[in-house]
Amino acid sequence: MQAIARETNLSETTFVLPPNDRRHAARVRIFTPYVELPFAGHPTIGTGWVLLDERLVNADVDQFTLEEGVGPVPIRIERDGQRLVLWMTHPPVKFGSVIEERSNVAAALALTTEHLVADVPIQIVETGLPFVFVALKNREAVDAAVSSGEPLAAVFGAYGLPAVFLFAATGGNNLYSRMFAPHTDVRIGEDPATGSASGPLGAFAVRYGLIRRAPLVSIESEQGTKMGRQSFVHIELEYPAGGDTPSRIEVGGSVVPVMTAELTI
Repeated sequence: MQAIARETNLSETTFVLPPNDRRHAARVRIFTPYVELPFAGHPTIGTGWVLLDERLVNADVDQFTLEEGVGPVPIRIERDGQRLVLWMTHPPVKFGSVIEERSNVAAALALTTEHLVADVPIQIVETGLPFVFVALKNREAVDAAVSSGEPLAAVFGAYGLPAVFLFAATGGNNLYSRMFAPHTDVRIGEDPATGSASGPLGAFAVRYGLIRRAPLVSIESEQGTKMGRQSFVHIELEYPAGGDTPSRIEVGGSVVPVMTAELTI
């Protein structure tokens, strides 16, 4: 599987296997060209769409579950005529280390501390895969950032080399985002859409007041624009009364098929 993923050279390649639990639709293994991942957003949504399109899942169902490295991942389906929107439920969010070296982080991104939102920490957050979240003042600052492996490895080496997710709140419930990971095992300079980061992104933005908390919060994250591969990732968060940690996180979107191929082994 790893050799095939390296041959395709896509951000992720998924392999669909029989489920361990017969109540689930399938077991899914996810590989970048260099490493297997326990969880990833767009491969989950894309694989769910393929299962529906290939009639490997009943076309009339409203939900099904995929088995991934992090455990069962529920998929919810919304239908609007012929258009499908697939939502995946994230595992519970975990807020991790706060990174105090703010000037070093800014410099590693070719920015200064003036670009950072002053009262929001730089923090590692995850719902299956760790990301370090960096809140910037505006989309111009996000676009000015540079993805460079050695500086990022130097500043994040002591924290396990998480991928870096930088973003700015742009009004309403909208975020403008980029993700850098050249210093990690996946070796991705920039990702145009990162579903696994978008769930914790929403929880992070709400916790620190960049998005207003409500019983149900809907957020749209624009990503990939700077690299010419624009995407819009939809995030829904449900909060219990008085809580600042969401009880439910869903990330979703529609799917557009772009190619089919046959692989000869």
